[in-house]
Amino acid sequence: MSGGVDSSVAAALLLEEGYTVIGVTMKTYDFDRVGGNPGNESGCCGLDAFNDARIVAGSLGIPHYVVDFTGAFGREVIDNFVSEYLRGRTPNPCVICNRSIKWGELMSKATALGAEYLATGHYARVGFDEAKRRFFVARAIDRGKDQSYALWGLSQKVLARTLFPLGKLRKPEVREIAARFGLKTAAKKESFEICFVPDNDYRRFLQARVPGLNARVGRGDILRGKKVVGAHAGFYNYTIGQRSGIGAFGERAYVTAIDPSSNSVTIGRGDALLNRGLVASNLNLVGIASMPTGLRVDACIRYKDAASPATVFDEGGGTIRVIFDEPKRAITPGQSVVMYDGETLIGGGIIEQACDVETENPR
Repeated sequence: MSGGVDSSVAAALLLEEGYTVIGVTMKTYDFDRVGGNPGNESGCCGLDAFNDARIVAGSLGIPHYVVDFTGAFGREVIDNFVSEYLRGRTPNPCVICNRSIKWGELMSKATALGAEYLATGHYARVGFDEAKRRFFVARAIDRGKDQSYALWGLSQKVLARTLFPLGKLRKPEVREIAARFGLKTAAKKESFEICFVPDNDYRRFLQARVPGLNARVGRGDILRGKKVVGAHAGFYNYTIGQRSGIGAFGERAYVTAIDPSSNSVTIGRGDALLNRGLVASNLNLVGIASMPTGLRVDACIRYKDAASPATVFDEGGGTIRVIFDEPKRAITPGQSVVMYDGETLIGGGIIEQACDVETENPR
């Protein structure tokens, strides 16, 4: 229970269905270490959230526990977040958190508490395919709230013990249910920032997390082609597709490449961001047991990205090459490529690089 309306309603619905419910809230970081908002009173995992979860649990008449996963979250999620940016990549911490913390540490805690299932307020659906003998994840009915993109890393073992009570509901319905139960969180605003970056300034967070980062990295060159056209304050301040903070060049220019080894950022026109292919690693399959080469899918390259038709080629060793029918914009290393068959999640992986289809060489 995060202290928001979604997890509150998930608990209420399960209780109404006859389940014995235990509310658990995760403490995932030290509020005074993340900066930006030291108390983090309004964040999704902040102090107010703890109190709201406790009040909701009390109103529902269920036990409520706070579990401290600060150490594991720091190692698995925050350290990964920092290291990825320092490699010139753009991570998605929710994907790592879901796999390692919610369906790792929290699932273990649920088992210790004697729970049979782990339920969350995610907008997604889970089911079992009798023909394939596999559990699967499907998109939520409310496509605008669908969170299946961040669930591609889950295993069959944890999906067998997972419930998503909100998967068949739309957000307005969830708020109506919260009001019907008289829950304190019924009208609570949503939180969209990264939980451990409460002011949504990841650059400030990195500088605070890595002492001397600015001095260590220093100023670098902004390149257009091979020509130096400007200077920047450190490559980690940029991500592929970024337009702001790179200067004026008489026309719209975007970050097209980041090279940590030379502390350089390459810019170009919008069409330089278009690629037909990508290479991804850490493949995890959800809806199917094995990846046939040449599989046709609909694939997303970031959260809220519109799924696009593509063909997947298995490169072996957990690596795949995804070739889109039409070019995709700003394929970004560190983000996830997530593949669907209609509404069903096939699986996903971490994007390593965009590639040129004709030469099959990475860019």
